[in-house]
Amino acid sequence: MYPWIKALHLVAVVTWFAALFYLPRLYVYHAMARDRGEQQAIDYFTVMERKLYRGIMTPSMIAVLVLGGILLYLSPAWLDQGWMHVKLALVVLLVAYHHVCLVYLKQFVSGRCSRGHRFFRIFNELPVIALLAIVILAVVKPF
Repeated sequence: MYPWIKALHLVAVVTWFAALFYLPRLYVYHAMARDRGEQQAIDYFTVMERKLYRGIMTPSMIAVLVLGGILLYLSPAWLDQGWMHVKLALVVLLVAYHHVCLVYLKQFVSGRCSRGHRFFRIFNELPVIALLAIVILAVVKPF
Protein backbone atom coordinates (compact mmCIF):
# COMPACT_ATOMS: atom_id res chain seq x y z
CA MET A 1 0.00 0.00 0.00
CA TYR A 2 2.85 2.40 0.79
CA PRO A 3 3.79 3.18 -2.86
CA TRP A 4 0.16 3.92 -3.76
CA ILE A 5 -0.32 6.23 -0.80
CA LYS A 6 2.97 7.96 -1.58
CA ALA A 7 1.92 8.44 -5.22
CA LEU A 8 -1.42 9.95 -4.19
CA HIS A 9 0.40 12.12 -1.64
CA LEU A 10 2.70 13.48 -4.35
CA VAL A 11 -0.25 14.22 -6.67
CA ALA A 12 -1.94 16.11 -3.82
CA VAL A 13 1.30 18.02 -3.14
CA VAL A 14 1.56 19.06 -6.80
CA THR A 15 -2.08 20.17 -6.85
CA TRP A 16 -1.77 22.08 -3.57
CA PHE A 17 1.37 23.87 -4.72
CA ALA A 18 -0.21 24.77 -8.05
CA ALA A 19 -2.99 26.49 -6.11
CA LEU A 20 -0.52 28.07 -3.64
CA PHE A 21 1.29 29.58 -6.63
CA TYR A 22 -1.82 30.64 -8.56
CA LEU A 23 -4.05 32.19 -5.87
CA PRO A 24 -1.57 34.93 -4.87
CA ARG A 25 -1.00 35.59 -8.58
CA LEU A 26 -4.75 36.19 -8.87
CA TYR A 27 -4.39 38.59 -5.94
CA VAL A 28 -1.80 40.54 -7.97
CA TYR A 29 -4.29 40.96 -10.81
CA HIS A 30 -7.16 41.64 -8.41
CA ALA A 31 -5.20 44.44 -6.70
CA MET A 32 -4.31 45.94 -10.09
CA ALA A 33 -7.96 45.84 -11.19
CA ARG A 34 -9.01 47.40 -7.89
CA ASP A 35 -6.51 50.22 -8.33
CA ARG A 36 -7.91 50.90 -11.82
CA GLY A 37 -11.54 50.67 -10.67
CA GLU A 38 -12.37 47.82 -13.05
CA GLN A 39 -15.44 46.39 -11.28
CA GLN A 40 -16.14 43.66 -13.83
CA ALA A 41 -12.58 42.33 -13.47
CA ILE A 42 -12.81 42.57 -9.67
CA ASP A 43 -16.00 40.49 -9.70
CA TYR A 44 -14.36 37.95 -12.02
CA PHE A 45 -11.26 37.60 -9.82
CA THR A 46 -13.40 37.28 -6.69
CA VAL A 47 -15.22 34.28 -8.15
CA MET A 48 -12.00 32.68 -9.44
CA GLU A 49 -10.26 33.13 -6.08
CA ARG A 50 -13.14 31.64 -4.11
CA LYS A 51 -13.48 28.63 -6.41
CA LEU A 52 -9.73 27.99 -6.40
CA TYR A 53 -9.46 28.25 -2.61
CA ARG A 54 -12.51 26.15 -1.75
CA GLY A 55 -12.61 23.77 -4.70
CA ILE A 56 -8.95 22.90 -5.24
CA MET A 57 -6.59 24.43 -2.72
CA THR A 58 -8.24 23.36 0.54
CA PRO A 59 -9.15 19.80 -0.54
CA SER A 60 -5.58 19.37 -1.83
CA MET A 61 -4.12 20.57 1.47
CA ILE A 62 -6.34 18.16 3.39
CA ALA A 63 -5.27 15.29 1.13
CA VAL A 64 -1.58 16.20 1.60
CA LEU A 65 -1.95 16.22 5.38
CA VAL A 66 -4.02 13.03 5.60
CA LEU A 67 -1.90 11.03 3.17
CA GLY A 68 1.33 12.36 4.70
CA GLY A 69 0.05 11.35 8.13
CA ILE A 70 -0.69 7.85 6.85
CA LEU A 71 2.81 7.62 5.36
CA LEU A 72 4.33 8.61 8.71
CA TYR A 73 2.11 6.09 10.49
CA LEU A 74 3.29 3.35 8.12
CA SER A 75 6.96 4.39 8.45
CA PRO A 76 7.35 5.96 11.91
CA ALA A 77 11.16 5.74 11.70
CA TRP A 78 11.08 8.84 9.46
CA LEU A 79 10.17 10.83 12.57
CA ASP A 80 13.63 10.06 13.99
CA GLN A 81 15.27 11.95 11.13
CA GLY A 82 16.23 15.62 11.55
CA TRP A 83 15.39 16.47 7.94
CA MET A 84 11.83 15.25 8.52
CA HIS A 85 11.44 17.62 11.47
CA VAL A 86 12.47 20.55 9.27
CA LYS A 87 10.20 19.35 6.46
CA LEU A 88 7.23 19.08 8.82
CA ALA A 89 7.97 22.56 10.19
CA LEU A 90 7.85 23.88 6.61
CA VAL A 91 4.53 22.09 6.08
CA VAL A 92 3.17 23.84 9.17
CA LEU A 93 4.32 27.17 7.71
CA LEU A 94 2.62 26.31 4.40
CA VAL A 95 -0.63 25.54 6.23
CA ALA A 96 -0.33 28.95 7.91
CA TYR A 97 0.35 30.55 4.49
CA HIS A 98 -2.73 28.75 3.15
CA HIS A 99 -4.83 30.33 5.89
CA VAL A 100 -3.29 33.77 5.35
CA CYS A 101 -4.47 33.42 1.75
CA LEU A 102 -7.98 33.00 3.15
CA VAL A 103 -7.59 36.20 5.17
CA TYR A 104 -6.69 38.10 1.99
CA LEU A 105 -9.53 36.41 0.11
CA LYS A 106 -12.02 37.65 2.70
CA GLN A 107 -10.47 41.12 2.65
CA PHE A 108 -10.83 41.34 -1.13
CA VAL A 109 -14.45 40.17 -0.95
CA SER A 110 -15.31 42.81 1.65
CA GLY A 111 -13.31 45.52 -0.12
CA ARG A 112 -10.96 45.94 2.86
CA CYS A 113 -7.70 44.67 1.33
CA SER A 114 -5.24 47.55 1.22
CA ARG A 115 -2.26 45.52 0.01
CA GLY A 116 -0.97 46.40 -3.43
CA HIS A 117 0.05 44.26 -6.36
CA ARG A 118 3.75 44.64 -5.49
CA PHE A 119 3.16 43.09 -2.06
CA PHE A 120 1.34 40.13 -3.63
CA ARG A 121 4.14 39.64 -6.16
CA ILE A 122 6.54 39.08 -3.24
CA PHE A 123 3.96 37.12 -1.22
CA ASN A 124 3.56 34.84 -4.25
CA GLU A 125 7.22 33.76 -4.06
CA LEU A 126 7.13 32.37 -0.51
CA PRO A 127 5.81 28.90 -1.44
CA VAL A 128 8.58 28.59 -4.04
CA ILE A 129 11.18 28.81 -1.27
CA ALA A 130 9.29 26.25 0.81
CA LEU A 131 8.95 23.88 -2.15
CA LEU A 132 12.64 24.08 -2.93
CA ALA A 133 13.59 23.35 0.67
CA ILE A 134 11.07 20.50 1.04
CA VAL A 135 12.19 18.75 -2.16
CA ILE A 136 15.86 19.04 -1.18
CA LEU A 137 15.12 17.73 2.30
CA ALA A 138 13.06 14.79 1.01
CA VAL A 139 15.50 13.78 -1.73
CA VAL A 140 18.93 14.60 -0.27
CA LYS A 141 18.03 13.95 3.40
CA PRO A 142 20.99 16.10 4.52
CA PHE A 143 20.72 15.30 8.25
